[in-house]
Amino acid sequence: MKKLHSFHIPVMGIGFTADTPLKVSHLGIDSAISLVDDILLEKLRKMYCNMFELPYQEIDNSQPDFRAKRITSYLDMIHDVTEEKFNQLKEVNKSCTDELKHYFNLLPSTSEIKSQFMNAISDTFNLDKAKKFFTEHLVKGSIDVNIMTKVDKDHFNDKEKLPAEYNDAHAALRGYANSNLSSSLILSAGMNPHLFSYLENFKDFYPDATGYIKKKVILKVSDYRSALIQGKILAKKGIWISEFRIESGLNCGGHAFATNGLLLGPILNEFTVNKQVLTNELHELLTKALKTKEYHVPATALPIKITAQGGVGTSEEHEFLLSKYNLDSIGWGTPFLLVPEATAVDNETLQQLVGAKEEDLYLSDISPLGVPFNSLKGNTKDEEKYRNIAKNRPGSACPKKFVALDKEFTEEGLCTASRQYQHLKIKQLDAQGLDAIDYKKELDKITVKSCTCVGLGTSALLKYNLDTKTEGRGVSICPGPNMAYFSKVMSLKEMTAHIYGEIKNIVSAKRPHIFVKELTIYVDYITKKFNESPVISNKREEKYFTTFINNLKEGVTYYEELLAETKGYFEASKSTIKDSLEAELNRLKALSLQVEQAVQVTT
Repeated sequence: MKKLHSFHIPVMGIGFTADTPLKVSHLGIDSAISLVDDILLEKLRKMYCNMFELPYQEIDNSQPDFRAKRITSYLDMIHDVTEEKFNQLKEVNKSCTDELKHYFNLLPSTSEIKSQFMNAISDTFNLDKAKKFFTEHLVKGSIDVNIMTKVDKDHFNDKEKLPAEYNDAHAALRGYANSNLSSSLILSAGMNPHLFSYLENFKDFYPDATGYIKKKVILKVSDYRSALIQGKILAKKGIWISEFRIESGLNCGGHAFATNGLLLGPILNEFTVNKQVLTNELHELLTKALKTKEYHVPATALPIKITAQGGVGTSEEHEFLLSKYNLDSIGWGTPFLLVPEATAVDNETLQQLVGAKEEDLYLSDISPLGVPFNSLKGNTKDEEKYRNIAKNRPGSACPKKFVALDKEFTEEGLCTASRQYQHLKIKQLDAQGLDAIDYKKELDKITVKSCTCVGLGTSALLKYNLDTKTEGRGVSICPGPNMAYFSKVMSLKEMTAHIYGEIKNIVSAKRPHIFVKELTIYVDYITKKFNESPVISNKREEKYFTTFINNLKEGVTYYEELLAETKGYFEASKSTIKDSLEAELNRLKALSLQVEQAVQVTT
């Protein structure tokens, strides 16, 4: 059955969307749960089992395969509760009358189903006809899950390394595979060949005789090349990619995987132009793999959805992207952090987000993964970090160890934000005999790391008044730059009405166009990179900067041509967009000259 909404709520952080499906799935909205923190999910399962009077038995660390079992149990609870809520809607249960109205009120005014519903209730009400209508037309939102492929920590038993299937990402995958959900697994943060191979062990990821796949795979990517490479790898294993989810490399929340200067518009255009070729190529590889495995082979190529997310902020941008690039859905992440009906954000953090300005939102180096991370200045987890530094005890106690991936000092791995790791690195630094300026610079690189694997889940615990004795009360928050232009707490109805252009004055009039904002962020990013080391000492560095800058210049040309040919969109802002593109192009030209001069100096 076709989904009724043209947007989805992407995964945010670790805990911010951990229970979002419970709030919106029965209302027809797709959302995603992070599977990083099984400890958090177990606490939430206990809370919700008590709330809904469901049986609960704790899964503690003494149980075999406890991580996978916790995840399976949590997802099954989510499945059962949302199914019950959705079925009550379809049964036209009197206790759900308001929720039923809410379901239809969230749909855009252009929705055919909404019109049919309004016509139906305006006539003489017939309960049997109503139930038939709802059974045929109501759609439940997909309960998807997200696994960061690189967050796949090894596990040990008495210092003996366990098989890879007990690694964190592998266990999370197994937990999802064993659940009752029929939805999608989102794989993000790049390739993990062993994890990709592990998918082959679970029948739910393969098509049946009708082409139906109970558990689909979504690849979150930032460019076409990575989509093609990963798609081929999985197709050769008999795994179909049901959706490529393109996210802006920098204009997004959380971890930012910058492209080499490729911008969202040109990337989406490449997917649009090549979609059929991509589909045919992957279908051919899939067919060979399924025949080898003696599994069902689809007679024709299975569908592939193309979706996008990162920085969308107006209904006009939403509609344009859907129309221009023939997208199946648009992800709205950051603004939903201001919607308590949908996400789990504690009140203190919520008020910080409401008050956030452009200068408060920044691309940080705080992530222990070593990937740039969009964050908010003044978040309480960073304040906790600064207090530890002031007490000459830098680093976190590392209570959960989900990103204890660095093996410089121990085979079992340490988190670079941990107190143990930072103590050892500072000892190394002390032995180098650096002058005060260089020492401070290197020290800051060590102590900047923050305990995000804990901090990104704590907000949910605080919101629901759950125990934080292990985690502490510090909250890491990961909004994208878009947060600067949304400055009020919103209801779910307000948010969806904004997405569909049915209410005004939600977003700041000063907000730049999505393409301009991303371009500006990229120009800032590459300029900062160059200024950090304005001497180009080898051909590799020269190629990096020239390729990056040239890709951005080509992106500007693409946008200028797109703007000239586009009719019916952005008419009131075309002049401003054009001026902004020209300003960024001038910055790029100036940077190109600096790069050329730096190359000449070193040759």
